[in-house]
Formats: sequence, C-alpha cells, structure tokens
Amino acid sequence: MTKIRLATITLLVVAVAVGCAADETADRSYNEEPATKEFRTEYQDIKVTKLAGDLDRPWAVAFLPDGRFLVTERSGYLNIVDDGEVIRVNGTPPVKAVNQGGMMEVVTHPDYEENGWIYLTFSRENDEGDTAVVVLRGRLDGTDFVDQEEVFVQNRYSSPGRHYGSKIVWDNAGYMYVSIGDRGADPPRAQDLGDHAGTLLRMYSDGSVPSDNPFIGQDGVAPEIFSYGHRNIQGVIIDLETNEIWATEHGPRGGDELNFVEAGKNYGWPDASYGRDYGNEHRFHNHTVARDIEGMVPPVYELLPTHAPAGLALVTSDNFPRWKGNLLAGGLRPERIRRLVIEDYTVIHEEELLTFEYGRIRDVREGPDGNIYFVTDENPGGLYVIEPN
Repeated sequence: MTKIRLATITLLVVAVAVGCAADETADRSYNEEPATKEFRTEYQDIKVTKLAGDLDRPWAVAFLPDGRFLVTERSGYLNIVDDGEVIRVNGTPPVKAVNQGGMMEVVTHPDYEENGWIYLTFSRENDEGDTAVVVLRGRLDGTDFVDQEEVFVQNRYSSPGRHYGSKIVWDNAGYMYVSIGDRGADPPRAQDLGDHAGTLLRMYSDGSVPSDNPFIGQDGVAPEIFSYGHRNIQGVIIDLETNEIWATEHGPRGGDELNFVEAGKNYGWPDASYGRDYGNEHRFHNHTVARDIEGMVPPVYELLPTHAPAGLALVTSDNFPRWKGNLLAGGLRPERIRRLVIEDYTVIHEEELLTFEYGRIRDVREGPDGNIYFVTDENPGGLYVIEPN
C-alpha cells in the first residue's frame, strides 16, 4: 500500500482548556450502573458488561490463556480477575505512585504458554526523589510474582511525575516496543537521541538491542530508540499481518495525534505541534516553532476536540464485521472510545462510542476471544467487555 501525504483539513472547534488535567483523575462512582447495557452504534449493535469493579485507577488489562485477566492498578498493584473476583498478586516491585506514575502496563509474552513471562512497567524513585520508567518481567506461581528480571530502565531519572508513556506491544518477529513519554518538564528531551524520553523503543524480549535498530552504532545515541519526537504515546498497536505501527499520543492543549510510526523517523515534538500552551493560545512554552517542519513527520490525524488518548486497539476478529480493520482509541478527558476508519493511511470516518457512560477510558484491548475489553481510570474503576449484540 502506498503511503500518501494527507491534505491539511482545518476544523473549527470550541477550545477546551485541559492543562495537565488531561491525564489527571477525578474520584467518581460508576458503581450504580446495571451489569450489562445495550447500545446501538452506526453499524454494530453492542452490549457492554462489567466484569470487575472496585479497582483503584486500573491502568491496563492483559489476558491469560485460561480465560482469567491481569489488571494493574496505578496505585501499585497487579491483580488477577477470575470470574469477577479480584485477587491481588503478591511480590510485585515497589513503585512511586504519584501524579501520573505508578504501576502501569501489563502484557504477556507472545509465547506465554511456553515461557510464562509477564511484563510490567512502573515508575521507580531514586534517592533524589526523581523517577524513571522500568520494564520488569516475571512469572506467576499461584498468586506470587516470581523469577523477576529487570529488562529495561530509562536512562535518566527526572521530575515531575508525568508523561511516562509505558505502553508495550510486540511485532510479528517477537520484538518488543516500549513507549517513553517526554516526562513533562523539559520537552526538548524528545529531540535528544541520547535520551530515552519522548521515544518509541525496540528491543528483544530480554531488553537487549537488535542489531538492525535505526540508530545502532551511532555515538551518543541510545541504541534502543526506534522513533523519536513523541510527546507521550499512550496508545500503540502493531498490525501483525503487515507489521505496521499506529500510535496515539497526547498533545498539549489540542494537538492529540494519531501517528503512523516508522523506523528512524522524527515526529516533531516539541518543535512541531498542532497544540498550544496551556495558559494561552501561544506556541507551547516557546518550544514549538511551526505546525509542520520539513523532515519531521506530521500526524496522520489530529484528534479534535481534545481526546487525551489512552489505549488503542485494532479490530481484527469477525465478532464485529463492520468494525474489522478499524482502530478503537480510548479517551480520558472526553470519556469515550473513538472508532477510526482508515483507508490509504487516511482517517476517512470516525464515530464516538460510549460517551460519558463509563468514565475515563484508560486501556482498550482486543481479547483472544475477539471481544473488546477496556478499563476505566476511576476510583473505583472497572473492567468491561464489549460484545456484539
């Protein structure tokens, strides 16, 4: 398929003042809702069922072969969800749960049934009170987390506690990709190839670096970097049929992006952005100089109005035939999922789903059964499944 450059489409929108609150949380209760609700969408009737509740700001969901779920709570915990019962896993590492940090991603290895590896990301504090993203793997022994190994530690600890990225995906060759946010305080770090901040990384499953990474062997460059110039990727998928990578990332005020990610490319932040400063309508902190800069990759799509993206799924199953091939992008601030229809690397249609029904959508995943699962960044939050109705 030939990649085409998109024409710029100017949209008139009502400005929404989001500040850093796009990824902050509010305490609300969605516990009074019925266990299952039915919804009509443009092309697919669906039903949504709550599988577990009383979770403290759940961040991610993963799937075990026996039908159980793994769910992280940002406050510092990994849980097994078994037929609605939430069972805390013992022995997970201590985390620094402050602001946007804590226990974040959970994924299983593509060959989990053979090796049993479970991967977590979390924010760890050093003696100076700064934090960094850590990727750790371990195995389940009943409800104990054992055989723990650190496979990656971000190469610079910093403050404040935001923009951690922390999504993990696997390609069809078994490489692991990890997103790291720009960490919030010093956006130009995303243009520094010696700094992991503001990047998508590519590694083997043990954290070692593939010899064909795009910047391998260059002096002063972090060899794990696959792409850079990202602000804060919190949704990423790889189409295992094509190995194409799609990612959603936070802009400042406005400027939330859907990107098609390729090896070695610079995605512009903070030099190029469609977003604006939180306190006014000026360029972001005087770092941003243009909407588009030659040599930097513009977004495929700007998610307007502000979406605060978190979690991204590609529909591949036959459970939702009219959605097959679509992206489902979770949204924190607008409390919805956006269904994106893509042809020739262009978003040609979108639909909003579940708007203000369940709270802030933190993670969206397609399960091995072909249904769609999501968790809500609330206290209490929940685990839900979307099925055809």
